[in-house]
Amino acid sequence: MSRHPHADAWNHNIHYHRAVLEAVPAGARRALDVGCGEGKLARDLRAVVPAVVAIDQDAPTLERARQAGGDIEYVVGDVLTHDLEPASFDLVASIATLHHLDAEAGLRRLGELVRPGGTLVVVGLARSRYPRDAVPDLAGAVATRVHKLTKTFQEVDAPMVWPPPLTYAETRALAAEVLPGVTYRRHVLWRYSLTWVRP
Repeated sequence: MSRHPHADAWNHNIHYHRAVLEAVPAGARRALDVGCGEGKLARDLRAVVPAVVAIDQDAPTLERARQAGGDIEYVVGDVLTHDLEPASFDLVASIATLHHLDAEAGLRRLGELVRPGGTLVVVGLARSRYPRDAVPDLAGAVATRVHKLTKTFQEVDAPMVWPPPLTYAETRALAAEVLPGVTYRRHVLWRYSLTWVRP
């Protein structure tokens, strides 16, 4: 197994960078990182995609991303309203951002930005409902403890929204409605992923 791209700096979001990188379509030329924060995922994408645009609403966080370099086009803006050309990205990726948006509008907008044959990958947070989510939440607590014992935990230094407005079940149902054919996965570390290839 390959070394995790950020083995020296770990948190629940960084953990799932690999899921995004593995979904990059062959021959991808242009990628968009939505809600890029300090730009770690954008820099990982730039290692495998020639052109990367990274957008975030929080200007101070984005300035830290710019200072880290990486030949990335950083944009301060709201993905729902910013002037991004529809169907212009081979990959659109978002980690821990959808719950900051109106979820339906966000999924529709992200889908519109993907080129035909391109891929959308969303890794997100949702709200647990008990007892339904008790087992995966317990597994997440155990896995988190193990990771923190073996890696350097990095706090997320960006605006946060808690609790997420939608449950896991609601997120899954909404994604299936908005993005027909989407693949939904519930992950151990309090995350879900949505992977969708635009027809």
